[in-house]
Amino acid sequence: MNRIAPILHVFALVVLVFSFAMLLPLLVAVFDHEPAIAAFRDGFLATFCTGALLWLATRHRRRELRVRDGFLLVSLVWAGLPAFATIPLMLYLPQLGFTDAYFESASGLTTTGATVLSGLDRLPFALNLWRGELVWVGGMGLIVLAVAILPLLGIGGRQMFRAETPGPMKNSQLTPRIAQTAKGLWLVYAFFTLLCMLAYWVAGMSAQDAVIHGFSTMGLGGFSSHDASFGYFNSLPIEIVADTFMLIAGINFSTHFLAFRNLSLHPYRLDSEAQAFLLVTLGSCLGVALFLWLKGTYGDFWQALRYGSFNTISLATSTGYADTDYDQWPVFAPLWMLLLSCFASSSGSTGGGIKMIRAMLLFKQGARELARLLHPHAILPVKVQGQVVPNTIIYAVLAYLSLYLASALITTLLLTASGLDFLSSVSAVIACLNNAGPGLAKVGPATTYASLTDFQTWVCTAAMLLGRLELMTLLVLFTPAFWRS
Repeated sequence: MNRIAPILHVFALVVLVFSFAMLLPLLVAVFDHEPAIAAFRDGFLATFCTGALLWLATRHRRRELRVRDGFLLVSLVWAGLPAFATIPLMLYLPQLGFTDAYFESASGLTTTGATVLSGLDRLPFALNLWRGELVWVGGMGLIVLAVAILPLLGIGGRQMFRAETPGPMKNSQLTPRIAQTAKGLWLVYAFFTLLCMLAYWVAGMSAQDAVIHGFSTMGLGGFSSHDASFGYFNSLPIEIVADTFMLIAGINFSTHFLAFRNLSLHPYRLDSEAQAFLLVTLGSCLGVALFLWLKGTYGDFWQALRYGSFNTISLATSTGYADTDYDQWPVFAPLWMLLLSCFASSSGSTGGGIKMIRAMLLFKQGARELARLLHPHAILPVKVQGQVVPNTIIYAVLAYLSLYLASALITTLLLTASGLDFLSSVSAVIACLNNAGPGLAKVGPATTYASLTDFQTWVCTAAMLLGRLELMTLLVLFTPAFWRS
């Protein structure tokens, strides 16, 4: 208990911070006289009181967190907060069971965007706002938010930040202090979010839709306030806005931060990962459009480019929006789009998957091994942006890929063993593990995950959490060495 209590103390503070996120939809419900007032009022009180009681019970156990504590805390936060986020959903939608409510909340906080809900157009604005807000808060990471706030309460956050931050290179700091780094990232994130909301409104969305979709676009979560997602708007200007900001959110926010701080575009020119991300994503947009046009799916190339680009960018960035049922396209196109969700987004972005930097390192490592077959005694370092990448990082990336493939295989087998067809199983695992949202077949863009059994839903939920925490942060808890003194 002496070891766990300090972690629970910090978790209590995170829960307290999270409870205040419910005040925004509560105020909206009160202002609009919506029937969801009681759901958010009771949800706020339950979450706040739980956090306060846990804080009081552990207030004498404070200490600086160690690395092991950071891993446990991060996993506890991402597994525990969805349970609190379910409260407003279950209170307003009593027919929604805990399994589905937890899936919906976890999908939002992990920025997956998969949903079990239908009839979104009829839900109160406050409820859809809550779903969008979950995506936005989860996008940059609640732990990063906590790192910016908890130092004010006397609790350091360096270990939390290192445990939660995605990508294989976590030790580079943008400012001398970790709290300043977190605040800087959040300011950039908030700026782009406000800009996105304004752009949506100018392009023709209502103010309410602009706010909801601004949240979920910058969080790359894909939650919409309409069952038809972006097909509801059927607007090219709105889709162009979405394309633009999905691409922005798919780039490392550290690069955005440096560009803002220096008032220069030079950081983008130095970021080879961002360049690869844009090259692969935009090149795939053109390739998918040509494929759809040549296959006769769309008679006009520009129409093929419009729909092909929007849905390709949406899945490549692991957002999960759709403006058409791409499950009806020739199967190569949606499969390629799902493959992009595995690696296209940059590390440090709000996207999911193994990240482009890891894909680049794997490609370079493969090229090095081929070169060694011809020149076995040559010294062939792997370089990224002109810097030599240590072999320890290469080994870590290879280990990560092994765990990624093993996790994908095991979860796919579990879904198929439970009776789900193979295409639905594979696509659901890819979509959830990469936090991309819709898959194909029974979990395609024209349907929801509501048809899954409770067991299948929990498997997908576990895949979402594994993907959001990039596997190792969560899996390390299951190693005997972690629990040794």
